[in-house]
Amino acid sequence: MKAKKIAVLGSTGSIGTQTLDVIRMHSDRFKVQSVAARSNLELISKQIKEFVPEKAFIYDKDLACVLRARFPDIFVLSGEDGLCMLAQDREVDIVVNAIVGASGLIPSLCAVRAGKRLCTANKESLVMAGEILMSLAGQTGTKIIPIDSEHSALLQAMLSGSHSEISRLILTASGGPFFGKDVDYDTLKPEQALNHPNWSMGPKISIDSATMMNKALEVIEAHWLFDIPPEKIDVVIHPQSIIHSIVEFVDGSQIAQMSIPDMKLPVQYALTYPERLESTINALNLEELEELTFYPADRETFPALGLAFKALEIGGTAPAILNAADEIAVNAFLNGKIRFSEITSLVQECMNSIKITHRISLEDILDADRTARDWMVEGIKEQAR
Repeated sequence: MKAKKIAVLGSTGSIGTQTLDVIRMHSDRFKVQSVAARSNLELISKQIKEFVPEKAFIYDKDLACVLRARFPDIFVLSGEDGLCMLAQDREVDIVVNAIVGASGLIPSLCAVRAGKRLCTANKESLVMAGEILMSLAGQTGTKIIPIDSEHSALLQAMLSGSHSEISRLILTASGGPFFGKDVDYDTLKPEQALNHPNWSMGPKISIDSATMMNKALEVIEAHWLFDIPPEKIDVVIHPQSIIHSIVEFVDGSQIAQMSIPDMKLPVQYALTYPERLESTINALNLEELEELTFYPADRETFPALGLAFKALEIGGTAPAILNAADEIAVNAFLNGKIRFSEITSLVQECMNSIKITHRISLEDILDADRTARDWMVEGIKEQAR
């Protein structure tokens, strides 16, 4: 069997490194065609030495010069267009988008436009431009396979029935590091919010998990990925992170996907879909499970969830504004500029303040993204005065 060539965008991040772990386990089936990082020169250098890709990307031009000097036989790209060149590479069979944030949108569009299978952990692409991305995938016949554990679970559970038989999607959420605890949200430090009980994730997603904004964005992602109306999407708190999501059918039956919390499983399934391969990840031992518990995720307790459903109800550029505002707010919290308790409230204020555009184009989405970021930066400065 000829090995499939993979472009790993965001190869030095949490999902990117785990993708390379999976490729390493199945080196007879997959080959790394290219790797891409924003600024982690030393780690991407190690990846190039091990996987010997034909191409590499690092955003900064000066760092790209260093990389070219280290690896003269590798074609090194940089700048705004480099990621799209990797995503559109004729040699590539699969694009893994492990980029965090809105910067992953354009590479996603480029991969789908070029007819590549897109295995995406970049939920922001679908949050910002779900209608455009899914429409384009329909035109090119491209498969968009989710890497998020929740959406991978939904995809797997849906194989048991037709779309018309689905009653609702139930996304599970761990609740983050503070669920069920008596904490003062005004005095929380970033290191506390980054300490997720079940998953090893990057800083942005870890903070989003603590605020439940990560689940909010996943609600929007699920709506576009599976063409399910928002009123048929629910969220429940499941602290053990064993059941990754549930599909309920019209006859009342529910099908859940269960496994230990390890992102290499959904990564591998995305790469091999619809096939399954053996994995080095331990299988779930039911006899060792002490309990599986579930709690309501009400929108009063978790206002970020309410913002997601509001953004879907409004439509247009509202989800893009939500996403951009959150990115700036999380960064501000990590840098000590705002309190944890202010993250969601500032995002809500931004959504209420910026004009929403409907019947949107990509230009409208990118403009809304810039406008929301500018508003948030000024709002945070004003709050600090």
